Amino acid sequence: MSRIGNSPVAIPEAVTVEVNGNNVTVKGKLGELTQDFSGVSIKVEEGNVVVERPSDSKEHKAKHGLYRALISNMVEGVSKGFTKELELVGVGYRASNQGQKLDLALGFSHNIVLDIAPEIKIETVSEKGKNPIVKLTSHDKQLVGQVAAKIRSFRKPEPYKGKGVKFVGEQLRRKAGKSA
Repeated sequence: MSRIGNSPVAIPEAVTVEVNGNNVTVKGKLGELTQDFSGVSIKVEEGNVVVERPSDSKEHKAKHGLYRALISNMVEGVSKGFTKELELVGVGYRASNQGQKLDLALGFSHNIVLDIAPEIKIETVSEKGKNPIVKLTSHDKQLVGQVAAKIRSFRKPEPYKGKGVKFVGEQLRRKAGKSA
């Protein structure tokens, strides 16, 4: 039994959820998101979204929890939004942005320039004595996570000194260096 799938998703004020055939559309103050679904039935009742499965087969159980979680993320995204923060740890590591272009200096012979999707609001914070921070904000959780993972993949944190691009608050597994 899917415990996640059985709980209804509460719809806050200023958010509308529409179900058209195999398509769910969620509109709110921050934007609009759509999601296709199959194998489950989705109903909007009394200010809640309810996801039901037709049988107890393994495929239907998996989709039951999945689509409930996706709809919950969509509702939260258009009402509150999602933010990911990345920290650049290392000497000479810098980040700056001009509009939707993110310019990263990560110790390579050249700077990395990344075009960010227009749905994402990007902000770079560089304070003296602190590591540069890149903030990504959007209503689409999947898109924010994908862009954050792409930025992190340019220079993953290494286990000895911890240099690289890491999420703020991420705990790294550190290794001891060679003993002399």
